[in-house]
Amino acid sequence: MRAESGYGSSHPGRTRPGGRPDLDPAKLEALLEPIVRAAGLDLESVKIGKAGRRRLLRVVVDADGGVSLDEIALVSREASIRLDDTGAMGEAPYTLEVSSPGVDRPLTQRRHWRRAVGRLVRVPMAGAAGPDPRADAQAAPVEGRVIAAGDNGVVLEVDGEHVEFGYAELGPGRVQVEFGRPAAEPGGQEAAPGAAATGPRTGGRTDGH
Repeated sequence: MRAESGYGSSHPGRTRPGGRPDLDPAKLEALLEPIVRAAGLDLESVKIGKAGRRRLLRVVVDADGGVSLDEIALVSREASIRLDDTGAMGEAPYTLEVSSPGVDRPLTQRRHWRRAVGRLVRVPMAGAAGPDPRADAQAAPVEGRVIAAGDNGVVLEVDGEHVEFGYAELGPGRVQVEFGRPAAEPGGQEAAPGAAATGPRTGGRTDGH
């Protein structure tokens, strides 16, 4: 689920020789996080790439219960205003893409595991090397359904048994695609298809302000 808005800021940012802005994802993240939090969402990542000749600013947001198209559109609009007012992206045109995480997003934070409750995941074990004779078995990835996720770890259903793992034991988990799985289950959801977009332009904002 995503919304796109393309424009060029009317205020110059810090530039490199040749007029290209020196963009720092960490600074952009700090600039946009208050907007995302004000919408009741979590900012998962900010990445800068290319879309043809234009720069592409990808912003990924998430929340318990999923993210609606209205929330995506709200963050996209407010982020466009903030970026334009601060000149953070410089003068060159670019595309802003705001989206929720895809199913391939690695589970690395507690909130990721909490939102994956009910989903089938595959996860490598972290730090399995050592004198423990079970190390070789532990080193193999574990596949199971997330039953619960708490402050200290998760409970996975593995081969019909509930097994508890501390977060420190786990590497980045991956949700597995299950064909025929219902669109939503307790603790997790599928993103509804759809997008809202505005046409690219080179100055000002699309909201008429």
